[in-house]
Amino acid sequence: MVAFLGMGLLGSSFVRAMINKGLQVQVWNRTASRATALEAYGAKAFENAADAVKGADRIYLTLKDDASVDEVLAAASAGLKPGAIIIDHTTTSAEGSVQRTRAWKERGFVYQHAPVFMGPANALEGTGNILVSGDQELISQLEPELAPFTGKVLNFGPEPGKAAAIKLMGNLFLVTFTAGLSDMLSLCKALNIKMEEVYSLFNAWNPGAQVVPRLKRLTSGTYDQPSWELNMSRKDTQLFMNAAKENGTQLAVIPAIAEEMDRWIAKGHGSQDWTVIAKDNIPS
Repeated sequence: MVAFLGMGLLGSSFVRAMINKGLQVQVWNRTASRATALEAYGAKAFENAADAVKGADRIYLTLKDDASVDEVLAAASAGLKPGAIIIDHTTTSAEGSVQRTRAWKERGFVYQHAPVFMGPANALEGTGNILVSGDQELISQLEPELAPFTGKVLNFGPEPGKAAAIKLMGNLFLVTFTAGLSDMLSLCKALNIKMEEVYSLFNAWNPGAQVVPRLKRLTSGTYDQPSWELNMSRKDTQLFMNAAKENGTQLAVIPAIAEEMDRWIAKGHGSQDWTVIAKDNIPS
């Protein structure tokens, strides 16, 4: 029997998937109606977290942040069964993940952070990715349990907090990607480009295939054989901003990128590949 704390869109979908696979699930949520709604699918809802976790071998969490995880686990602690394992799918700080791993071990319990790249539909269908790191013996034990609820369990090694860090990196990419798409749509609006024309382009041209090659170019440390000079990419960036301004549309992300380009041009890198702007940011 398992307990699940946090019945947002993701948690609710996880619970339904668990019930579909034959698990008995006890649930709790701060807004009680979200937990009781899962009783229609076979879950058992509780008014407080301590009661929800009683008798559970596994306690799953999908909450908001570090503070909410700490608060809910503190509230649930009185009901924890000896030997229970806490599996936290919440996106949190790496520092918080490390601290909780250590603190719960000192209290005689196991805490495993397992953030996810999964939306509600993925959780319900068992697709997407679960990220783990830390105690490799524990992960070997848990992986067969986690695998049915995801497309893949990605193990980033023995360092606690590494999975949390990787999750933050991935989310930064998603935020940047989405904000860039928003700016692109602003330019489409300014230039009277219709959505069917946008889809026509991206159905034929897949820039996503360039992510790994672009990362390799960014981190190569060699920028003297440009495929797109920084001066030229900056020129195009100005064209974006001019078109938007002339048509009363605001760009959110591109002006900051233009400032960074100008900084590197001022340092004498204008004739190099524009990926030189990442030169100072490459991890060791």
